[in-house]
Amino acid sequence: MKIYISADIEGVACIAAGSETDISCAESTPFREQMTAEVVAACGGAFEGGAKAIVVKDAHWTGRNLDPHRLSAPDGRSIELIRGWSGHPFSMVQGLDRSFGMVAFVGYHSAASRAGNPLAHTISGRLFSTVELNGICASEFYLFGLAAASVGVPVGFLSGDKGLCEEAKQLIDGITTVATLEGVGASVQSVVPTEAVRRIREGMRRALSSPLPKPLRLPNEFLLKVEFVKAHDAYARSFYPGAKLVSERAVALAAKNYFEILTFLKIASKMS
Repeated sequence: MKIYISADIEGVACIAAGSETDISCAESTPFREQMTAEVVAACGGAFEGGAKAIVVKDAHWTGRNLDPHRLSAPDGRSIELIRGWSGHPFSMVQGLDRSFGMVAFVGYHSAASRAGNPLAHTISGRLFSTVELNGICASEFYLFGLAAASVGVPVGFLSGDKGLCEEAKQLIDGITTVATLEGVGASVQSVVPTEAVRRIREGMRRALSSPLPKPLRLPNEFLLKVEFVKAHDAYARSFYPGAKLVSERAVALAAKNYFEILTFLKIASKMS
């Protein structure tokens, strides 16, 4: 089986501040190392569970956080790493297609406006204050889990904050989750890094050794509502074809094709 792993940082063990996610800050170094360690653990567990090939997407900020020298595969198996951003609307799951048997999310975090993580956001904390899809407060996990569903790939594993893991278990029957930390106000209560690594490796092995969940159910129609931090950003995005300003800071877009939703989010998060 070929496995896809999408890796973020705000859900890795012990992380608690924005500076710890910023590649330009020295504070981020141990947390990028932990992000790498958790991905290495996920890959190890996947190979132990029978995976033949793994593609990893470095899906935080610049897309250049993981140490590629730490990734290796047993003889006869393979790992490939996607670094940077192509501009494709699949974004955090760039390159995912029907050839993959499962997608796993490592180091993910709660949605914008949720209390599960002091670093909670969706796509862009600088721009978006909330993102709703068909009335659901949408996390990056949910948005890109639906992207996986659009190409028929199930989500089998998630690691990250406790709040997101609990949401994932409500959405996907049979998903394997590993909670690394829990947000408490502006603080976190976390398992130590070595324990997170151990649990992620075991969780991925278990996920691949068990019956896989079904892909997320993809709605027939979509209504996206994005509330922006600043009114002028909402105004500028309201000129996207089909989008409309529904309040001073909110833009709505109705679509039947999920790819259009992802395209709007990609463009809206990049416009100046």
